[in-house]
Amino acid sequence: METFFNLIQEVQKPGLCHRCGGCVTFCTAVNFGALELDNDGKPRYGEIEKCIECGLCYSICPEIDELEDETKRKASWSAPNGRIIETSVARAKDPEILNKATDGGVVTALLLHLFDTGRIDGAIVTKPAGPFKRRPSLAVTREEIANAAGFFFDTSHGMKHMSDKYVTYSSIEEFAPMVKRGLRRVALVGTSCQIKAFRRMDVLGIVPSDSIAYCLGLFCAGNFTFSEEQRNKLAQDHDFSWDDVLKINIKESFMVHLKSGDVRTIPLEDLDFMKRYACQYCSDYTAEFSDISFGGIGAEEGWTTLITRTPLGRAVYADAKEGTDERDAAIEEFSAENKPNFASDALVALRAASAKKKKAARQNRRELGAKPVNIKE
Repeated sequence: METFFNLIQEVQKPGLCHRCGGCVTFCTAVNFGALELDNDGKPRYGEIEKCIECGLCYSICPEIDELEDETKRKASWSAPNGRIIETSVARAKDPEILNKATDGGVVTALLLHLFDTGRIDGAIVTKPAGPFKRRPSLAVTREEIANAAGFFFDTSHGMKHMSDKYVTYSSIEEFAPMVKRGLRRVALVGTSCQIKAFRRMDVLGIVPSDSIAYCLGLFCAGNFTFSEEQRNKLAQDHDFSWDDVLKINIKESFMVHLKSGDVRTIPLEDLDFMKRYACQYCSDYTAEFSDISFGGIGAEEGWTTLITRTPLGRAVYADAKEGTDERDAAIEEFSAENKPNFASDALVALRAASAKKKKAARQNRRELGAKPVNIKE
């Protein structure tokens, strides 16, 4: 039976570990305590003598194909981009959410809608943790959920955070405190690797997957690190100063909005030197195993593109768009009057971005010489 030692050999040593935290999450949630995350989010043996060699950490790793077929069947996954029920473009109706949001604030609006209507007890998001860092957090109040959204940029201290909304330095390690607090209805906001690790747990029926009620996935071009050297190089290469930056956004390109009103549009390929190494081998751009996927690509400025993938996701989205006598609608859809093909145009953009990422992942794996995975165009 394969164990965490095999993960070290097959995933960590080739540089394929995405640091989603799934292996550590399970081991901690069941109180085995054999694994831990180091300061950089990398899994390692904590107390190796506690390892019972159950092999579950190996099975739930997104890089291991052992449960691939079962995961796809349970999610009704289909090529090329997973199950797609509907593509929409929308934004939050609350002006306060829109003011903080990078795009349309739909993830925040949906989470608050779920919380206000009693469908969730909390949400696993990320929050500020110092300059250029975010950390996973279990948000259990309305204020905590709302404060997790948006780019965090402090012009008096330079750039404070650079991650697209809830992205991307989180892991799902907050599952453990969720279990300890007895929460049974939690929304997970994560990137493709995090969502896939959860779905593997769900296939096996192991804790803490039974406590996750909703999976909200984020479009992900990759995790980026921002050391001082990297920041200086990016600013020098593209002729801007971080002191002049008002807002950052990631769509088809990396967009730097300056206080002057100018925008530096940087091809994502120019950020490869800042991308986490394992991300170049990831093939999932649109969080294909989530209930709903979100991101800015394909949408007008100030709006969010959504893919509803499950009946649960479709129901939640539909409910959030409809107001009642007791509450207003949380979300509004883009009007088709001026752009009747907005949804299909967004889907075309998403499919192009997804195909590009899959192609790059396949090529990078060939060059790495790693065991090939089933990546379809």
